[in-house]
Amino acid sequence: MSRSATIDRRTKETQIQLTLELDGRGESSIATPVPFLDHMLTLLARHGFFDLTVTAQGDIEIDAHHTVEDLGICLGEAFKQALGNKAGIRRFGRGTMPMHEALASVIIDFSGRPFLVFNVDMPKAKVGNFDTELVEEFFVAFCNHAGANVHVNLAYGDNLHHIIEGIFKAFGRALDEATSFDPRIDGVLSTKGKLE
Repeated sequence: MSRSATIDRRTKETQIQLTLELDGRGESSIATPVPFLDHMLTLLARHGFFDLTVTAQGDIEIDAHHTVEDLGICLGEAFKQALGNKAGIRRFGRGTMPMHEALASVIIDFSGRPFLVFNVDMPKAKVGNFDTELVEEFFVAFCNHAGANVHVNLAYGDNLHHIIEGIFKAFGRALDEATSFDPRIDGVLSTKGKLE
């Protein structure tokens, strides 16, 4: 059975089409008006070994906030849809990634209860034209719409590009582990019998 999802979100601020295949090969085609985020989503798919296609338009003449947030919403909804009832998945995942001088880790729980801990001391600045504060906004939106508990921790790092890249690569690894099947799991990995 294919674990996939297609999301089509249209508002007065953004128009986004996204397809996700959990059991992929890390292939992606990303086209949004936020080039730095395109790069991060490409890394996310590659290191998470899922296939991702995204096309987006947004009101970036204002700024990139709506587009980045809505992409987080769409990706979260896609994971929730593709995971279905979450039977047989490991549920928990973690990834730690070095990127030159930076070391970032992400831990995820597809518990059904959204919560974000974002322990990243990053100044409000720009990487190219990308506002660094939008990284946290992306993760807030993802958590709320995937029903996931995510902890993002930066051990250390100086270069903002390296820090953000390390976070997205670690996120991909955590997603891969959490969505993987474990033959020892009967139903869902919860003593309650459900994940919500």
